[in-house]
Amino acid sequence: MRLKEIIAITQSCVYTPGIDMDCEVIHAFASDLMSDVLCYDVTRGLLITGLINPQMLRTAEMADVAAVLIVRDKQPPSETIKLAQELGIPLLGTRVTMFEACGLLFQAGLRPCQWRNGEC
Repeated sequence: MRLKEIIAITQSCVYTPGIDMDCEVIHAFASDLMSDVLCYDVTRGLLITGLINPQMLRTAEMADVAAVLIVRDKQPPSETIKLAQELGIPLLGTRVTMFEACGLLFQAGLRPCQWRNGEC
């Protein structure tokens, strides 16, 4: 699924203009526990979270995610937006809850990522 489609489905705003919004997202993972993110193969995936701190983006960078979607209308601080720009990670925001964002994206065909067997 293209990132542009995810933006339309979740009615997201884009916090990082100028970053490729046509990139391919192959799966998704939702969590507010960044240690859980590292237990799954989220490579080229969408990280759906309610966290807005820069540490969340450091985890996203380590996990090689394609983009981050912040839920529940949380507004990331300028420090987080600046880091997303520097890392080249598209940062999106939506008013919907995590549950609703997951349901909308699953219904549209985006599938969950897989667990990294034995790596946690």
